[in-house]
Amino acid sequence: MNNGVRRDGQRGRVGSAEQLRQLGLAVIDTEMAAVAALKPRVDDRFVEACRYMLDCRGRIVVLGMGKSGHIGSKIAATLASTGSPAFFVHPGEASHGDLGMITPADVVLALSNSGETPELLTILPLIRRLGVPLIALTGKPGSTLARSATVHIDVSVAREACPLGLAPTASTTAALVMGDALAIALLEARGFTEEDFARAHPGGSLGRRLLLLIRDIMHEGDEIPRVAEHDTVIAALMEMSRKGLGMTAVVNDDGQVVGIFTDGDLRRALDRSRLDVHRTPIRDVMTRGGRTIAPDALAATALQIMEEKKINGLLVVDAQNRLIGALNMHDLLRAGVV
Repeated sequence: MNNGVRRDGQRGRVGSAEQLRQLGLAVIDTEMAAVAALKPRVDDRFVEACRYMLDCRGRIVVLGMGKSGHIGSKIAATLASTGSPAFFVHPGEASHGDLGMITPADVVLALSNSGETPELLTILPLIRRLGVPLIALTGKPGSTLARSATVHIDVSVAREACPLGLAPTASTTAALVMGDALAIALLEARGFTEEDFARAHPGGSLGRRLLLLIRDIMHEGDEIPRVAEHDTVIAALMEMSRKGLGMTAVVNDDGQVVGIFTDGDLRRALDRSRLDVHRTPIRDVMTRGGRTIAPDALAATALQIMEEKKINGLLVVDAQNRLIGALNMHDLLRAGVV
């Protein structure tokens, strides 16, 4: 792959749009080939590495320098967020005190394309002394790190995507993919669920969808729009205006929901006949029953109901159908559920 490099090693000028596209495609082709070459290496050694990490009573400690360090940091984050407690330690800092973070209950996962990274080799004797399993991802099966590892996984590539063969490109992609393969294999083996993932990501959109309950976002107490079933339409309109949810609950003397009155109900009532808002009881124009939801239901369930029924609000009731809250689509938007 020339990629615009002259034979004398100097960069050639690449000008046309087509040349730039071809250069980009060549990089993708090279990295795709590097990833495809990993398939036969998901073998018994891969399984053994998974076993060590599944049996780990402590944490998976990920080590790597330079670009391998960036990849290692991402792998550690992926492991930690998918049910395998892990953290990244910079090898240069490890020999200056951070090695104390590694305990005999841990497993070490070390990344080095060359397998001869000095900062990693320096701390190898200390890792051995701790007696922790060492899993190594390298591009050189005969390297010092590979030979010292409890389990070695080969992530070598035929060539880098960089035309100079210098910048880690295909090799870092291969290491990242193998790290993802390990993490997801562990996720499945542990029976990690969507709810588990959400608990590890409470601030993310998935966390909000799977953890946020109706009671967390509903309006309560005096914020709930409500009128009695014998009240007039004008009383309901005034209550809707005060509470600003575009609806009001209609309750009986026991506080149980008997219906709901919305902007849509008002328009339909006006279309049907001349409506005397000062004399007509709200029970004559309300939607009887109406859709309700329990306070312990997921907020995502409220969104599903609103979308399916093409409504903008829900009343929240307890087990006896007593009104305890209300919410509308704007509340779901503010909570980040939508």
